[in-house]
Amino acid sequence: MLARVLSGSVIGIEAFVVDVEVDIARGLPSFSTVGLAEGAVRESKDRVKTSIRNSGYEFPSDRITVNLAPADVKKGGTGFDLPMALGILAANRLLPRAPLADYLIVGELSLDGVIRPIQGALSLAVAARDAGLKGIFVPEANAPEASVVEGFPVYAATTLPAVVEILAGRREAKPWEIDVSALFGRQDACEDFRDVRGQENAKRALEVAAAGGHHLLMTGSPGAGKTMLARRIRGILPDMDISEALETSKVYSVSGLLRESCALITQRPFRAPHHTISDAGLIGGGRHPKPGEVSLAHNGVLFLDELPEFRRHVLEVMRQPMEEGYVILARAQASVVYPANFMLVAAMNPCPCGHLGDPRRECTCTPDQVYRYRSRISGPLLDRIDIHLEVPPVPYEDLSGERPGRSSGEMLDGVLMARAAQSERFRGELTRTNADMGPRQMRLHCALDAEGRRILERAVNRFGLSARAYARILKVARTVADLTSSERIQADHLAEAIQYRGMDRSPFR
Repeated sequence: MLARVLSGSVIGIEAFVVDVEVDIARGLPSFSTVGLAEGAVRESKDRVKTSIRNSGYEFPSDRITVNLAPADVKKGGTGFDLPMALGILAANRLLPRAPLADYLIVGELSLDGVIRPIQGALSLAVAARDAGLKGIFVPEANAPEASVVEGFPVYAATTLPAVVEILAGRREAKPWEIDVSALFGRQDACEDFRDVRGQENAKRALEVAAAGGHHLLMTGSPGAGKTMLARRIRGILPDMDISEALETSKVYSVSGLLRESCALITQRPFRAPHHTISDAGLIGGGRHPKPGEVSLAHNGVLFLDELPEFRRHVLEVMRQPMEEGYVILARAQASVVYPANFMLVAAMNPCPCGHLGDPRRECTCTPDQVYRYRSRISGPLLDRIDIHLEVPPVPYEDLSGERPGRSSGEMLDGVLMARAAQSERFRGELTRTNADMGPRQMRLHCALDAEGRRILERAVNRFGLSARAYARILKVARTVADLTSSERIQADHLAEAIQYRGMDRSPFR
């Protein structure tokens, strides 16, 4: 007897429908799974067998063959437990086969028939909707995240007998409901820039970075406030729209990081990995590929403190995603693509002792030590960072003063104004911010007058700037112009952008 159940699997953050074909035939008792099933799928036979028996159903003493189609694509995870069990019951005439073709069904079975959560439920719900199915059954813990796919019925699966009763028509099931708009209205409070004493020039550079989505590197003595500034940058970024929230939530869903109380990632992520992280932890990968920190920071901020302390080969793997906005993990069986459109905010000391350029403390490092320290960051990586910001020590007058600095709300107003100008400029295109502009868009939107061309020519010739650094200056200048509501890039906008290339002017580079 043959039965067919629809399930799904995930590659990267995208899911596809899998036909789970179950055949029960005469022969010696056996249970085999074919169709490029990975270890967790092959092990499911013991969970499925025990779960069916402990749920009060008869397990057939015949030859059972389970095929996962398409058979040329590798499939992993534990989500095939439930569809396999239902397929066996249907093939054994304990469950009607007709409803099984209308729903996508996923879930991991415990030995007593309870259905446990899986990873990637959100992506599977999107795939089921796109396939034109009537609904999806997911573990109850995954129902909130799957139900954010509006207009598509999501049913919570609690136990194997409960799902059988629903599919057999003996129990009514109501789709899980969630108010997506309420999720966007629930925002955590961010730390305010008002608490940062002094550092008005640094705040301005962070405002420019947030307005144009530019990568930023802060250099300054210990205690100057680099980390304090970085942790507040999320508070001046625009709120995510529904498409950005779904993209980011898919990454967290396949990573198993979506909590039941957080069905959708509605705030821009802020990821701050330690400098001991491996390249697979940062970029993603492993034996069973998982998203790395650059993907978990998708549509948000990736903060790398003490940048030179990261191993050089770990930093170098960021070069491609910083340019392209995605990560490609090539494997023998297939290539996995993860989104990685993040804003890099990095911080470092100016030298090993940290006091180079500090007027209050003497630097004890030799020029050779400073050179070796800064050389841990390669030129190609530094070229990809738009803004190089020097953060000086805060004088006592600013620390002890009562006058508050600019607040996050005031800075956010400027960022939103600049982002609105960019949304209008790139209407109908995939580009969202000035940092993402390509050569064609730069020719259209970054034209310079005669004075601007002379200023930029002197900077390129004097500091030996690369073609990439030249492009970064134009993009930052375009953002500075947007913050002043200027249609064209003026000389003062260009001068401000050039001053943000401090590392290019350093004698130790």
